[in-house]
Amino acid sequence: MSQQPGARAAVMNDVARLAGVSHQTVSRVLNNHPSVREETRERVLQAVRQLNYRPNALARGLAGRRSRVIGVVSFDTILYGPAATLLGVERAARRAGYGISIVTLEQLDRAGVMAAVDALTEQSVAGVVIIAPLMTAAAAVHSLPTGVPAVVVESDAAGELPAVSVDQVAGARLAVQHLLDLGHETVWHIAGPRDWVEARDRVDGWRQTLERADRRVPPLVNGDWSPRSGYEAGELIAGRPDVTAVFCANDQQALGLLRSLHERGVRVPEDVSVVGFDDIPEAAFLTPPLTTVRQDFDEVGRRGLAVLLELLDADEPGPATHPRVAPTLVVRASSGPPRAR
Repeated sequence: MSQQPGARAAVMNDVARLAGVSHQTVSRVLNNHPSVREETRERVLQAVRQLNYRPNALARGLAGRRSRVIGVVSFDTILYGPAATLLGVERAARRAGYGISIVTLEQLDRAGVMAAVDALTEQSVAGVVIIAPLMTAAAAVHSLPTGVPAVVVESDAAGELPAVSVDQVAGARLAVQHLLDLGHETVWHIAGPRDWVEARDRVDGWRQTLERADRRVPPLVNGDWSPRSGYEAGELIAGRPDVTAVFCANDQQALGLLRSLHERGVRVPEDVSVVGFDDIPEAAFLTPPLTTVRQDFDEVGRRGLAVLLELLDADEPGPATHPRVAPTLVVRASSGPPRAR
């Protein structure tokens, strides 16, 4: 089959899909590896001819030995969590003697992720790490080509793929239980965007903790991770004398809330206690220093890479694992007992 003008050139994963084999098997056939059955070899070669596939020279040169490069698919963001996760993966790879090749996408949709994985496979990366905190990434993750060693981080949408993430529900429970233990009757929550897995899980942890303690669940205050959304939430909170404790879905929102409350004469923590999530580097230097939930992004990167290397070493893939990294509560001056009534 000849290549149509302007059409995308076939890649190894296209050959693998057409032949019904893994991309590693295609690589073995192209490099005359003796372990491939003749029937399989012919099926792969037929797919190569049908797609007019032209192997990448670098990939051919690296075949037969493991590449020392890990591919990473991320998305274009300056948000602290995803950026810190990417840094954690890079640090873990470097400590293990691997470099990384990063493909950054504007949107984590199916077409973008598939194209990114194809591009990384053509570079002969050893495996792929996908940073996928958005719910919209679920379809993309489920559609990955078979045979591509891959691990998803910061997502619960991995299905049959291994996934490593911080236990967001447990982190929210730490924050809310801390405020209840200080004596607050209930805890309000400024949530993150609805299409984020982490935001959803933090809402679940907040609500579960209040319900288990038989406390009133206040109406959810919607936010978008930004300091502005925290600032705007402060306009509502400052006007309600029944609000004594607020759990923010991230530290950026807490930063905006602290500013808003200060401008309206609401003292923290004397009038309202505030707890954030992430433990950004600036958290200890806010006024007052912010109580928050710390995520160990280096540990996420280390475990993610460890799971990927196990996949690469395994003769046959086993059941997908979904390890969770435990968060920790960092108590500072922004939380305290409720004011006397």
